[in-house]
Amino acid sequence: MGTVPSSPRRSNAQPQDTAEYLIGRFVGEISLPISSDYWNQLLELPIDLHWPSHRVRQACQVFEQNNCSTKHLAKILIHLAWCLEELISDSGVPSSASIKAINAMYISSVFLKYLIENSKSDTFEELYLSINESEELPNNFSLDQSIEYFIMHSVLTYIGKVDVSLNTCLLHHGLLDFMLVVMSTQLLSGSSPGPSDVHPFIDAAISQDTSIVSLVVRKLLHNYVTQPHFPVDIKSYAIFSEDQPGVLQRVGSAAANFMLLPLTYIVSSTKEASRSPLADSSLNILITLIHYRKCVLLKNGKDISVGTASSDSLSKEDTYLSENPYCKALANAKDVEFDRVNIVGNALTGSLVRLPFASLFDTLGTSLADEVAILLLYSLVYENADFLEYVLVRTDLDTLLMPLLETLYNASKRSSNQIYMVLIILLILSQDSTFSASIHKLMLPNVPWYKERILHQISLGSLMVIILIRTVKYNLSMLRDVYLHTNCLATLANMAPHVHRLSAYASQRLVSLFYMLSRKYSKLAELKNNMMHLSNGELKDDDISEDTSPELHIYADFLRIVLEILNAILTYALPRNPEVVYAIMHRQEVFQPFKSHPRFNELIENIFTVLDFFNTRIDAQKKEGEWSVEKVLQVIIINCRSWRGEGMKMFTQLRFTYEQESHPEEFFVPYVWQLVVSRSGLNFNPKSINLFPVDIPVEISYAAKEIDKHQTDEEL
Repeated sequence: MGTVPSSPRRSNAQPQDTAEYLIGRFVGEISLPISSDYWNQLLELPIDLHWPSHRVRQACQVFEQNNCSTKHLAKILIHLAWCLEELISDSGVPSSASIKAINAMYISSVFLKYLIENSKSDTFEELYLSINESEELPNNFSLDQSIEYFIMHSVLTYIGKVDVSLNTCLLHHGLLDFMLVVMSTQLLSGSSPGPSDVHPFIDAAISQDTSIVSLVVRKLLHNYVTQPHFPVDIKSYAIFSEDQPGVLQRVGSAAANFMLLPLTYIVSSTKEASRSPLADSSLNILITLIHYRKCVLLKNGKDISVGTASSDSLSKEDTYLSENPYCKALANAKDVEFDRVNIVGNALTGSLVRLPFASLFDTLGTSLADEVAILLLYSLVYENADFLEYVLVRTDLDTLLMPLLETLYNASKRSSNQIYMVLIILLILSQDSTFSASIHKLMLPNVPWYKERILHQISLGSLMVIILIRTVKYNLSMLRDVYLHTNCLATLANMAPHVHRLSAYASQRLVSLFYMLSRKYSKLAELKNNMMHLSNGELKDDDISEDTSPELHIYADFLRIVLEILNAILTYALPRNPEVVYAIMHRQEVFQPFKSHPRFNELIENIFTVLDFFNTRIDAQKKEGEWSVEKVLQVIIINCRSWRGEGMKMFTQLRFTYEQESHPEEFFVPYVWQLVVSRSGLNFNPKSINLFPVDIPVEISYAAKEIDKHQTDEEL
């Protein structure tokens, strides 16, 4: 066979020679029947062999040439499924099936990964997931079911039903990596799912029975919550790294003797250590499953088969995205502490995912520095009404909010997608009035990561206002992302009517935000007016409108939202917020230019009604000597008690809600895989990835700036 191992010639061949011979037959051109004893020899033999990566690639190339006729990939997958079924029936008790399952899993992973990333067809025909009809099949397999469905059913059932233990952790972890490999067909597709996309294994996972889906979602979340650790470091296995070949022998497990192929060919040995590799892998698989969407064609309101139309010629109205059972299972998950009756009365009660919400909440609170944990939290609060309700009634909301706010504080070091997710989570939470009220009553002794000034005994609500305004200011001058700024202001608007004892610093920042927006708006308005008066054809009105009006309108909208935020505080919460009144009085001149502005005058009138009321009280109490900040604030506090809101115009409260875009998969699927690939250490060929750009660094809209300069601007 040239580049692959040949048969040992001596009867007293060493195990290494026997291993090379068996792998040589696997990749070779002779088709071995699925019932042949060869498969037991291959999968039961403890193998102690290292191949350099170039030999693995040579073996994969030979296998690719011969698999079309031998169908050995399909056969080893069937054997893997049989081994898993045996282990499931024995409740995961270690046996010869454990060794065979691990060996089958790792061998198939190596060759599957190579075939997928080197696939030349969109339908992955190179996998040849079928068995010849002439093949004599055992009684426990039927050609009526697809091989991809058969293997995914066995893998998912094992993950869902067999407990993780010292004896099963290696197989559990390996199966999660196996799933990542087989689902990586998505990396070869474009960013927008089309009806012609074929993903054999993940489609098979999606089509599993609801009971299996629920078991898998529960187990993956359970692994994440419990963060299981075992004495054996999975990263040190030779199947993950060639650096420490003696570790496996010390384990004492027969399954650990398999060291044939250096899985650095699949998994990078530079993967950062984590608190629990199994928890990380479980989370990777969970977010991949829940965000997958299969595109289906429509014709006259009915499904039509793939291939009857070109994806390029189809509009999105001609397609729909099928329901994802994993996402549905996550959305319907219930707190194990509250075993409430399913009032719908359907037959799915027994298959509902039941979780300890308290443990999940606590685990998330310690993990939100991880971008994938933020994505999981988003999925939970958006999809699962019960979990959102649970979060909102917790009295220790700082457990979740502090790491989220710290992420925003360090926005210049984070990806734009991560910032989006944090802001959306905050927006979803702020939609609840009890949340907006309770965060102002939760006092923080200090905020150690906030470096600009010492924040002692500040409310969580005040800190949230400070950080949201700070986030807006970083990028507002460049208008790189209107969506981001809108989310920040929307959250502030939802919080405004419920503000309670906003701190002096937060109040100053709020007025400062209005001032910064007003300056930018005035400059744009002045620029437009000057250009409109240019004569002699130096500039066309159309050019002016196209260049300046959109930006001017955007700033006008932002300015109005900030005025509505101030109005909501003054209208509904003035007696509880003397510091806001002081901040407005201290900078009252910044509101004067907009007093007669047709778009803002009604909102400005309310502010001047407040200013007139308190200015009159202060003027009436002027005494000899200078007025200090403390004296002015004391007068404001006293007169807040007599404030009745006379003359204030009532406006409808702004209430912003979050809604996903009509095609969220175009954002989430590439985003999920970017995270998974970077976290898992999956060494996928960058030239094969079409789902997201890998040769161009991900742009971070929060480009690093000179912090000192920004903080100088903040003090305006």
